[in-house]
Amino acid sequence: MTTAPRIISGTLMLPAPESRVRLASGTIKVLNGRISDMKEGEPHPSPDLGGEHALILPGFVDAHMHLPQFDSIGVDGMTLLDWLDRAIFPAEAAWADPDHAESVATRAARSLLSFGTTAICAYATVHHEGARRAIRSIAQSGMRAMIGQVLMDRNAPPDLSRPAKVLIAEAASLTDWTGTLAVSERARVEHSINPRFAVSCTPELLAGTGELVTRLGAPMQTHLSESRAECELIAKLFGGRSYTGVYEDAGLLGPRSILAHGIWLDDAERATLASTRSIVAHCPTANTFLQSGDCNVASLWRAGVPIAIGSDIAGGNERSMVRVARAMIETAKRVRLASGNGDVPSPAEAWWSITGGNANAIGWSSTSRLAPGAEADILIVKPDIPWMRSPDPLGTLLYAWDDRWIESTLVRGRAVPD
Repeated sequence: MTTAPRIISGTLMLPAPESRVRLASGTIKVLNGRISDMKEGEPHPSPDLGGEHALILPGFVDAHMHLPQFDSIGVDGMTLLDWLDRAIFPAEAAWADPDHAESVATRAARSLLSFGTTAICAYATVHHEGARRAIRSIAQSGMRAMIGQVLMDRNAPPDLSRPAKVLIAEAASLTDWTGTLAVSERARVEHSINPRFAVSCTPELLAGTGELVTRLGAPMQTHLSESRAECELIAKLFGGRSYTGVYEDAGLLGPRSILAHGIWLDDAERATLASTRSIVAHCPTANTFLQSGDCNVASLWRAGVPIAIGSDIAGGNERSMVRVARAMIETAKRVRLASGNGDVPSPAEAWWSITGGNANAIGWSSTSRLAPGAEADILIVKPDIPWMRSPDPLGTLLYAWDDRWIESTLVRGRAVPD
């Protein structure tokens, strides 16, 4: 018996040239978790989802966030290193209890989906069983995800600092373990290798991590040049070597390496990132919240560095990727005002950044776009403002965005929660 496709109709947000999106009326059909057909033109008269006044969006992609930090959003008044010691490390220590880790990850998935995020690049903690439970929880939610156990062996509380050899062995075993998940789950979730940042990793751990990344062909996530104090500490710990150079020495740079922040980089470091095709995950809300600085993304673009955008929960206080995209534009405006130059992304570029642009940067070419053959991660949105009459509909939608407009979130064509 053949299953009939689900019909979704309204105003579609579609990929456009030069890393942008465009809007067009049309209809898509979803079959077996993918978009089987798409036609522009008059909306379908009786769709299963959507309708004449509905906006149909691809699901949002968050290129950098921390699952154990969801209950720490808004702990304010500190800069990065102090914030880690006083707010974040205690929250992550609680993941020693695997049941707690599973509960937090399950709640995080539910929250993210409610904000329209259907794909994430995320960190767990140093706790092996907690990381396993978190990966399974996210897999069961249906989200597309890249998740890693955090690796730290110094400059962290004793209960979060573990021997390098043990951590490397556990990280290797997680890559094998994800293969034991149900077929439908492991198709959407991959394990990454996540040395937290060079401050908390000895040269032994970084070298072992680099060997693991090379041997497994695994993606890698870490942090880079988020605050000036952090960069000064790196210089002391690694004999004056540049922050990017530390990762280069360890073999951690490459086209599936995601390095969050990248604020305080010099020209040589940007050139190294560009030549290795390493990805910088720009986190504008976190950079402001923790007073780390404004990232000059235009300088990274000009150097040829691939860019993604992330919420950095809980350094970032926003769960909505639409508001993170808006912050990206606002950051670029501040940089241009301060320096007298620099490109400012348009709303059309901002929308692409949090959908197909992020997915492309990460290597998920069939995720978060409305196109035949793509995975059916789709948002049905019902704005309550006359956005269609705006001279800049994409800008109006971006700046007036209300998460309550999201009527349904679909992952692989299935509405969540059920």
